[in-house]
Amino acid sequence: MAKYEFLVEVAPQYLPDQSAPADDLYVFAYTITITNTGDIPAQLIARTWNVNDANGHTEKVKGLGVVGQQPLLKPGQSFEYTSGTRLRTPTGTMHGSFFCVAEDGEKFDADIPMFVLDALSDAGGSRTLH
Repeated sequence: MAKYEFLVEVAPQYLPDQSAPADDLYVFAYTITITNTGDIPAQLIARTWNVNDANGHTEKVKGLGVVGQQPLLKPGQSFEYTSGTRLRTPTGTMHGSFFCVAEDGEKFDADIPMFVLDALSDAGGSRTLH
């Protein structure tokens, strides 16, 4: 039986030069790496995101593909892209899923694990631990 699976890894980053904390605007970038860990080629068709700020406001974002593409990944192949989001609070979270279709027509969802958007601890750029 075929295995249908995409592994999703996320690296978020606060963008202080594009943010305006005095106006409650915090801009974040996130780099997503999607790897086909299954054993059959599959294509990413659509995405669903839940963007949550610290005030409890949730924005649902749905759309076709990612950054204008619908990558077809062979087993072991990866696709990486960077996108962004804005929050009205300095911290928040994001999670969601990718809707995928395998070469044999089987449909499956790839979970995007929850990750934290944090302008407070990133404010000084790199952190030094003592």
